[in-house]
Amino acid sequence: MSLSLIIRREFNAKVRNKSFIVMTFLSPLLFVFMGGLVYYLSSLNNEETVNIAVYDESGFLKDGLKSDGRTKYTNLGQLSFEKAKEEAAKDYLGLVYVPKITDTTKLQNSVQYISNESPNMDFISNLERVINDKVTKANLKRLHFDYAKIEKARANTTVKLSKFSGEQTNKWATILRIGLGGVGGYLLMMFVIIYGNMVMRSVIEEKTNRIIEIIISSVKPFRLMMGKIIGTSLAALLQFIIWAALGTILIMVLSSVFGMQMGGGVGAAQAQAAQMNQSDTALVFGEILKLPLFTMVISFIIFFIGGFYLYSSLYAAIGAAVDSETDSQQFLLPIIMPLMLGVYVGFFTVISDPHGTVATVFSFIPLTSPIVMLMRIPFGVPLWQLLLSIAILFGTFFFVVWFAAKIYRIGILMYGKKPTYKEIFKWLKY
Repeated sequence: MSLSLIIRREFNAKVRNKSFIVMTFLSPLLFVFMGGLVYYLSSLNNEETVNIAVYDESGFLKDGLKSDGRTKYTNLGQLSFEKAKEEAAKDYLGLVYVPKITDTTKLQNSVQYISNESPNMDFISNLERVINDKVTKANLKRLHFDYAKIEKARANTTVKLSKFSGEQTNKWATILRIGLGGVGGYLLMMFVIIYGNMVMRSVIEEKTNRIIEIIISSVKPFRLMMGKIIGTSLAALLQFIIWAALGTILIMVLSSVFGMQMGGGVGAAQAQAAQMNQSDTALVFGEILKLPLFTMVISFIIFFIGGFYLYSSLYAAIGAAVDSETDSQQFLLPIIMPLMLGVYVGFFTVISDPHGTVATVFSFIPLTSPIVMLMRIPFGVPLWQLLLSIAILFGTFFFVVWFAAKIYRIGILMYGKKPTYKEIFKWLKY
């Protein structure tokens, strides 16, 4: 049995599966639905009005705490403090209590918020901002400064960004690079985990059904393992391409629909806001065109193939060593940990310093490079670093395949015994 025949068999088995077909075309719609649902729920949360009672014995915050669309303040100063607490506990979310003090500067350590529920952090931040503003004004007045003049003299700085070549850029470029790099790295991690598990389950199923004994009579275990890995990777790439195409179509449709609504006379204020945002939209599209899109797409495919082959060979070896998915759990953690490490390193180091030592080193380590390097590419990576990372990744893959095949060759015919790390290490020496 040739390698191409095994690849074709695995590929057809995956793409002709009903669940594969349904999820391939349904997943983009589910993502759009989930995004719309989150947006709708967040808008409902923003529209909900919160009732807060205020008991200000000093009168320092009566002008600062003003009701708006989200928070409604009600003064209960006409009641006694105990009565105000009782009414607030019954009819209000919480009570802002300002004790009787004569010095405004003591306000910052005197205000209490009383509530049975955990407070909203946005509300607490806003309350602290009002208190800080009130205390700051009192301090400036005590030092004979004019607060109004200070506010009038306050500057609003915008730093212009450019490269040494003279090319102009802006903050949208950094935001886009962070977003695209993060999405690319996270997608790769998810694809490796999902399809790696698919390879492992396929091996376990054939081993459990004893089909593997018939298959390996006509094909070498190494060729069988490689056929499973390559066939599954082709199915994964096909699914990704379909998702990318459907996602692009959905984005274009939604953009045109919302664009027509914005231009359909919804209101002068909204039309004016849309017109004001045209310049930002132009900047965003301009920065998208400046990104190394071709390099990003090609790199995603190359690093996906390399990372998938590397991890899938380990998944296949685990599938051959165990008799059920339950037994495989003890071996999966060492595989998933480097993937998680790559994501955390990407989000906590690449975003802050994409060309720093930590980000650069982890973009060369083969177990993390598929994720970390993908996050670095939108920021611009020297060609030699990209090629070196790919060479190390595929070189490591060939080495891992070599010892994974030794585990696969012996474990595929082992039944009824749960393997240990010590026993698997012995298989490597056979």
